[in-house]
Amino acid sequence: MNLIRRIETGHGEFLLFALTPPRLATEPGQVREIADVTTARLRPLGLDGLILYDIADEAERNPAERPFPFMPTLDPADYLADHLDAWPTPVIVYRAVGKYAPEELRGWLTAQDPARVMTVLVGAASSAAATRMSLADAQALRREANAALTLGGVAIPERHSRREDEHLRLLAKQESGCRFFVTQVVYDLNAAKSFVSDYHYECRSRGVPRVPLVFTFSVCGSMKTLAFLRWLGVDVPRWIENDLRHAADPLEASYQQALATATELIAFCRALDVPFGINVESVSIRRVEIEASVRLAEALRAQLRS
Repeated sequence: MNLIRRIETGHGEFLLFALTPPRLATEPGQVREIADVTTARLRPLGLDGLILYDIADEAERNPAERPFPFMPTLDPADYLADHLDAWPTPVIVYRAVGKYAPEELRGWLTAQDPARVMTVLVGAASSAAATRMSLADAQALRREANAALTLGGVAIPERHSRREDEHLRLLAKQESGCRFFVTQVVYDLNAAKSFVSDYHYECRSRGVPRVPLVFTFSVCGSMKTLAFLRWLGVDVPRWIENDLRHAADPLEASYQQALATATELIAFCRALDVPFGINVESVSIRRVEIEASVRLAEALRAQLRS
């Protein structure tokens, strides 16, 4: 069963890999080289799908200085069309909707093949941000322009530990057409389990179907990367920070932590019969971190019942 059909029928146990497109300033020839190397690296993993992120500055997210400077990237839709057209699986293209004028987004939505492309529409990082379109308007636009295009949303399990309403946000997005959700990077296992549990029981009490929850995992090779995750709003438990700070090999320690967290979350979702997917994120340009992400995807693929 292909990924789109699996999602539309509420089935889980699939593996995704998430990338950011090359930087906007990259020479065209080098973009093609990056795409070819990426394809060769990922094909052996047996992925069910690919995710392409849409990067925005998000300076309004946090008044603190950004640990890494913002570097604009190629539009993920253009990168897919121009350089990943031969990729064999469905692709989930993120759209940071605040960046686009309504007619621009409408044109892209209309042109997409629902048998190959899905999309995750992402709203502004802050209610104070100046945007060209709201998330609700973008969701309505998708229904008008291409209702057959499978729609996903963003979930933040760690926000659930603070407000205990993330599952209700998901249910509201389901009513607006979302058929799956992709989380930000998961570091807090307890927050993720509470989120899954509350979502499961709320769906059961309302008599509504549970859609696949796609949990994102990544490796963290340095304390500066960890600081950037915190800048983005990811809650990293103190014990994980301590382990990484004092590890002889922080990258290997991060790999083992991600593997252990994913393994326990897989078992928890199976116990509740909640459909799930696993997404391994690789947004670093450091080769050792890219290779560690591929290794993590290999290890998690072996745990899934395809």
